[in-house]
Amino acid sequence: MEAINYFFSLLSSVLWGWPMVILLLGTHVFLTIRLRVPQRKLLTGIRLSVQKDKGATGDVSQFGALATALAATIGTGNIVGVATAVALGGPGAVLWCWLTGIFGMATKYAESLLAVKYRVKDENGSTYGGPMYALEQGLGMKWLALLFAVFTALASFGIGCTVQANSIALLAHETFGASTSLVGLLICILTALVIMGGVKSIARVCTFLVPFMAVLYVLGCIVILFMNGDYVWPAIQLIAKSAFNPSAAGGGFVGASVMMAARYGIARGLFSNESGMGSAPIVAATAQTRNPVRQALVSSTGTFWDTVIICALTGLVLVSSILAYPDISYADGAALTKVAFSKIPYVGAPLLTFGILTFAFSTILGWSYYGESAVNYIEHQHINRFYRLLYIIALFFGSIINLDIIWNIADTMNALMAIPNLVALILLSGVAARETKKYLWSGRLDDDMEEGD
Repeated sequence: MEAINYFFSLLSSVLWGWPMVILLLGTHVFLTIRLRVPQRKLLTGIRLSVQKDKGATGDVSQFGALATALAATIGTGNIVGVATAVALGGPGAVLWCWLTGIFGMATKYAESLLAVKYRVKDENGSTYGGPMYALEQGLGMKWLALLFAVFTALASFGIGCTVQANSIALLAHETFGASTSLVGLLICILTALVIMGGVKSIARVCTFLVPFMAVLYVLGCIVILFMNGDYVWPAIQLIAKSAFNPSAAGGGFVGASVMMAARYGIARGLFSNESGMGSAPIVAATAQTRNPVRQALVSSTGTFWDTVIICALTGLVLVSSILAYPDISYADGAALTKVAFSKIPYVGAPLLTFGILTFAFSTILGWSYYGESAVNYIEHQHINRFYRLLYIIALFFGSIINLDIIWNIADTMNALMAIPNLVALILLSGVAARETKKYLWSGRLDDDMEEGD
């Protein structure tokens, strides 16, 4: 097991090294330019996300698809992941994480557009889509589509399942003294009640859970920033300066470098919002939308909420807390987050606990659908129920075992998912540009999708 763990640890560090960071960030910038900066239509995307496209085809509402995607992306990475980036890369990592979100909106837009354009319906009328269908139908690369589906199915058992269950179980044990086995059993029951109903059931729960948990967490961050009021502007200045001159942070951060700040900030930002990974388009394809561009705009707001808002607030909370309380140790990202939130009298620690618990559970729900869709692509619907049962069983074991090796395998599978998706995005960028010009820049955003589109 040690040899296997070492292998995946090494492979993960290679895959998530500079080549992947440059490829992902380069794709973000390329698509931003190629699609003529779709980020400037952010407010339109937010407006569309709360509207219903009457008469449009699809399985769930546009907001339901967005909420499900956000459920999978807003997770422990937004809390502990940002803290880890600060601990390893210094305060400047927050700026790089934020920039990743700004440019990543174009990638999330493009991959969701392609997912809707190339989506299909099965004999039962259910809608399916995602990078695997874009690769097969748009590029004729069935073999690469299958690889993406396999990597996605495997990744769902890692970052979306066992890792999240383990986070919930350990937190419940540390905070309330609860048995990890009992917590694991409860997670299995709650998850089964939701995912057995398919994407519509998952979307209904996420539509309620995601706004609720996100608002509470954001309010908690705002309270901390108010308490750290005298240090907020200095924290912003420090973040900006240390992104390009890490020694400006002083203290224990002097060993950091621009390369480290950029690497950890970009990597954590990409890991958090999943832009370019190809996961969110799977559920975006099920949205009830008149044309691909409308859902693409809605999906792009997911990266905005996840990284540009929530991750940025988390980073500002952490850096301002470091300045306000110099005795805080930033070597441990998780500990840093706990100390920062504990400064809110009475409710700070429970708020953080509730945030991590709900974020992790919502990630379990979102990734269950990603994995099921990947399995459906590989072997149609014959093993869907078997996948759901296996997913639920994996949740229990994830709650009670050590997950070092699972983390490394999950990181590896996530990186391997991104590669086929980026191939589709780059090679089909012309299609995305034409669709964008046709519906968005020509003032036809309210038009229905035409036959043959």
